[in-house]
Amino acid sequence: MHPAERPDSAEPVRGRTVLGDFELTILSDGNYYLDGGAMFGVVPKPLWEKRAPADAQNRILLGLNTVVVRTGKHNVVIETGIGNKLSDKLRNIYGAKQQLPRAFEAAGIRPEEIDVVVNSHLHFDHCGWNTTRTPDGRIVPTFPNARYFAHRGEVGHGHLQLERDAISYISENYDPLVESGQMTLLDTRPGETEEIVPGISVECFPGHTAQLLAVHISSGGKQACYVSDLIPTSAHLDITWVMGYDLDPLTCIEQRKRFYKRAIPEQWLVLFTHDHHTPLGYITLNEKGKPEMRPGS
Repeated sequence: MHPAERPDSAEPVRGRTVLGDFELTILSDGNYYLDGGAMFGVVPKPLWEKRAPADAQNRILLGLNTVVVRTGKHNVVIETGIGNKLSDKLRNIYGAKQQLPRAFEAAGIRPEEIDVVVNSHLHFDHCGWNTTRTPDGRIVPTFPNARYFAHRGEVGHGHLQLERDAISYISENYDPLVESGQMTLLDTRPGETEEIVPGISVECFPGHTAQLLAVHISSGGKQACYVSDLIPTSAHLDITWVMGYDLDPLTCIEQRKRFYKRAIPEQWLVLFTHDHHTPLGYITLNEKGKPEMRPGS
């Protein structure tokens, strides 16, 4: 990893690594801020603030990590950050930077080169740059030549606009792509795995949302996983440290157990969606049998 110069900086390229024959580049849509209590649910603040210090408004610093995988045959984007469609009010609340296009430019990757975009789910901070709002108000695909993939259930849930999480879904991030046929909707069931392209597959880990997809990356006998909001940061490794945002926290706990049963003994490289400081690493068990981080490279 090549860390950013300052721990709270929003450097657009967060790091690069190699997995077998694949090259992985971690790009950032910028850091942003969410309430620490919401991010750690019922965990008392004196415990979580040791790992994620809060500001005067009780907010913690989070990242928006997009991973670009170059397989040699396909250029695959995993997640697309917040985007540029938030209202001015929400953009100010979150401190959104809207920098993913600049990150692609800094990494020397053109949006036209991208073949595949995978969304783990369709909350606005994971699929915002699926599309771009142009200066004249049009909504256009950010990656014009890509096939997009998301879960059918996520689109359906977003359309319900339920009181619990309506604010999390912005239809302009996905509806135009569904209507044009550019987005493929998956029906992957909990526990099932579905291949997107050789070396890239998705597996359903429900809990945060009913159809959350983790993205597996496999090459040369090496395995990585973009685990998304099942484990949003390395500060959330404890089995029970789930979020207030999770729709089904008990299911999240059980799904984390299922994830760890493979990820720890098989030493998967874990890619974190919202960890600004440590976007990737390996999970091990300490002397008390609790999961902890070993940074990746």
